[in-house]
Amino acid sequence: MMLALLVIFPASMGVIALKTRNVRVALAMLLGVSAAHLCVTLSLWAKDAAIPPGAVLGLDVAGIIFLSITSVLFLVAAVYCVPYLLAQAHEEPGGLHLFVPCLLWFLAAMTLVTVAQNLAMLWAAIEATTLASAPLIYFHRRKEALEATWKYLMICSVGIALALLGTFFLGVAATVPLARGSGLSLPALIQAAPHLSRRWLEGAFVFALVGYGTKMGLAPLHTWLPDAHSQAPAPVSALLSGALLNCAFLGIFRFFQILAASGNGAFARTLLLLLGFTSLGVAAALMVRQRDYKRLLAYSSIENMGVIAIGVGLGGPAVFGALLHAVNHSLCKAGLFLLSGNVLREFGTASAGDVRGVLRRLPGSGMLLMTLLFALGGTPPFGLFVSEFTIFAAAIRGTQAWLGPLFAALLAIAFLGTASVLLPMLQADGSSVSESDREPWLSVATPLVLGLAVLILGLYVPAFLSDRLHRAAMLLGG
Repeated sequence: MMLALLVIFPASMGVIALKTRNVRVALAMLLGVSAAHLCVTLSLWAKDAAIPPGAVLGLDVAGIIFLSITSVLFLVAAVYCVPYLLAQAHEEPGGLHLFVPCLLWFLAAMTLVTVAQNLAMLWAAIEATTLASAPLIYFHRRKEALEATWKYLMICSVGIALALLGTFFLGVAATVPLARGSGLSLPALIQAAPHLSRRWLEGAFVFALVGYGTKMGLAPLHTWLPDAHSQAPAPVSALLSGALLNCAFLGIFRFFQILAASGNGAFARTLLLLLGFTSLGVAAALMVRQRDYKRLLAYSSIENMGVIAIGVGLGGPAVFGALLHAVNHSLCKAGLFLLSGNVLREFGTASAGDVRGVLRRLPGSGMLLMTLLFALGGTPPFGLFVSEFTIFAAAIRGTQAWLGPLFAALLAIAFLGTASVLLPMLQADGSSVSESDREPWLSVATPLVLGLAVLILGLYVPAFLSDRLHRAAMLLGG
């Protein structure tokens, strides 16, 4: 009942917000729903009951991790929206009346993804995230935003259609006598996995990987992501990168669980390694040439989705590293996208070449931007260093030790590409630039909170989180 309310409540409030024309009232609703959602989510950490076969909704260890990331980021983004919508957007918004309702429906859809224990419902929930978030990308009624929205809808729709085909394949695999009655229930399919047709299972995973991998931004199916993330408003970009990509990864995670339970996890790991290194390599190459700082962050998301896929593909301790990396990347990238909104508001352009002196004109945002740049690059003492080093160590200890140096080299290229774009933006240009007005404290405090969380996870992973991450990794054979 509590899980159903977590989905129904924000969805219902979205309908009510649609009829609200006062932006302050809509923002109050957004903040109230976000805070309530996080409170309920935190209370669910105390419950750890087994999910019975046939259950439609349920929260396992993987679900609570990704639900918590979504809830935390949504509250931070909602707080950031207050100054962003009231006075600080760099251009006049065109879809203001749809902004809060779509955000709340987006939250409801992402919540449903994390609690769905039926693969048909999971598919519908991931499709719902696309429909809820598309109007948010077109918030600023620009031609580029319209193109990005259509690209997002078209490419992700093709991907979700392939994922549906994978779900059908799974249904066919479950028609063997010993698995009849499983339907598309995840717990029942995992229980029956050793009896399922291996050929149909492999086909189902391939289609799910391609389909949900498109939404996750894995190369070469990533082409929608740089446009959508760069055209969306800053708080929406933070949610797209920090929360939505995780939802797509969770779709792949669920299919992997079934394949691993059938004893054929090696097949899935091989494909994930291939797509993971492809994504990391493509993103690193494109980041070196990038001159738009929002698109740069978007390509960085592709890079980090590749890191997660590689960690899961390596297996063993690297799976724990991959899941920890998902947490770290969500916090860090959301903070960077919020900061990009501050920079865009101040300078009015996303072209990195036209932005100089961020540290001077926006000292708070500038310092945080520099800090999170190094955090994103995997330098100590931040959390991404811990997760990337865990994956690297597992790689060099594995049977294909050469993957470790390759992994480290591609990460280094990506970091140098990012630094070569962002560091010149921070420096003063030597001209007599006047000091800008004080930055709205909420627009600095929100990325600061996320940056502190990334720092803490680099120094210490709390036992409650470490335990859940280890148990989630075990679901994939880690």
